[in-house]
Amino acid sequence: MSVSGYPEYTESGIPWLGVIPSDWQLLPFFSRFSERRISNKGMKCNNLLSLSYGRIVNKDITTLDGLLPASFETYQIVHIDDIVFRLTDLQNDKRSLRSAIVSEKGIITSAYLAVMAHGFDAAFSSYLFRAYDLMKVFYSMGGGLRQSMKYDDMKWLMIAAPTVNEQTQIARFLDHETAKIDTLIHEQKRLIELLKEKRQAVISHAVTKGLDPDVPMKDSGVEWLGEIPAHWDTSKFAFISIVVRGGSPRPAGDPALFDGDYSPWVTVAEITKDDEIYLRNTETCLTKKGSDQCRTFSSGTLLISNSGATLGVPKILSINANANDGVVGFEQLQIDSEFAYFYLSSLTENLRERIKQGSGQPNLNTDIVKAISVPIPPSIEIKAIVDEIHRQRTKYSNLITEAEVATGLLKERRSAIISAAVTGKIDVRNWQKPADGSAFDKEVRQANIEAET
Repeated sequence: MSVSGYPEYTESGIPWLGVIPSDWQLLPFFSRFSERRISNKGMKCNNLLSLSYGRIVNKDITTLDGLLPASFETYQIVHIDDIVFRLTDLQNDKRSLRSAIVSEKGIITSAYLAVMAHGFDAAFSSYLFRAYDLMKVFYSMGGGLRQSMKYDDMKWLMIAAPTVNEQTQIARFLDHETAKIDTLIHEQKRLIELLKEKRQAVISHAVTKGLDPDVPMKDSGVEWLGEIPAHWDTSKFAFISIVVRGGSPRPAGDPALFDGDYSPWVTVAEITKDDEIYLRNTETCLTKKGSDQCRTFSSGTLLISNSGATLGVPKILSINANANDGVVGFEQLQIDSEFAYFYLSSLTENLRERIKQGSGQPNLNTDIVKAISVPIPPSIEIKAIVDEIHRQRTKYSNLITEAEVATGLLKERRSAIISAAVTGKIDVRNWQKPADGSAFDKEVRQANIEAET
């Protein structure tokens, strides 16, 4: 992509706009956008929509999300090409994308502002307000402690206004350019998932098959474990550790027990928040009174989350800490804790599948944990396996980080090109969409190179 600026600019007098092309107008929001305000009383429409991550998405109205059917009569009806704003919680939430264009008729909460354009291109409007969103314009409006805004608060927001034909051209340009970038972002995200899958496959193979591809194998006697090296043993966690469950002080939420500074407090969220091997600190601590009610796990203890959607995630303590009843600990473990950590991490999905039952919340109780079979290589081989896994983790983690950095750069590029186009910093009036797919592929590859450099 090669574009230049406009021949002449004039100062807008608005900080977030800066200079704009000399033949563009500055117009107040109300001159081109009016509030939609169509009630859904009588359930005239049941296509439930929601604003999520800067997009309007469908939701299943039959799930209700705790709402009674009558609740949807208080919703508002929106139409194709309307712009929806979530102008609530402005001071507390400064990260969310707060605007999106509607692609189908539906209903959305009346807490959101829905507007329709008059003499203004809808697609350009969507990009323009996304740029305002990314520049945090809405957060600076009103000042003080204002948490939300309505249409009257938006009326005098100044908008950059080229001619409608030019708006359409800018929207066409941005549709093309953002599609290229979105394709690359999708590829990077898929690469990250593949790298994580490959990393886990390498770990799983190392802790169940060893490092020697030519070693004789034998049946482990465990269906989901399959064959293991012939010279390895097997055991169960019940026989190589003391498996105990954490416990929470009661009553829950009592400030005399929690919010202290005496003992680190481990919850399932602490264990599952990242894929680090060691837990070195916690967000909260118990008071001494709270800690006295709980079992203390010593530094070096292997833990595993035992309930909810994130059960089966392991972590090794590098501090002495208390843990709640969503955590199981392996005390006096008779095998290298890192080897056991990597082995459990390879079983996480398997464990979740094995204990699914009915519609209740899955629970990995201590009896199930005790019964987990464990391959036992010789000590010298365990060390070699753990060392190799660390090498492989480092390699794949570096590749994942590179892909995440590339994804971040692409998102920044996407935001920058939108802002530049809708505020007139680049002139795309003479831009033409490539006539064939190969040209698009070439542009995608070039955009990837630019993002990586």
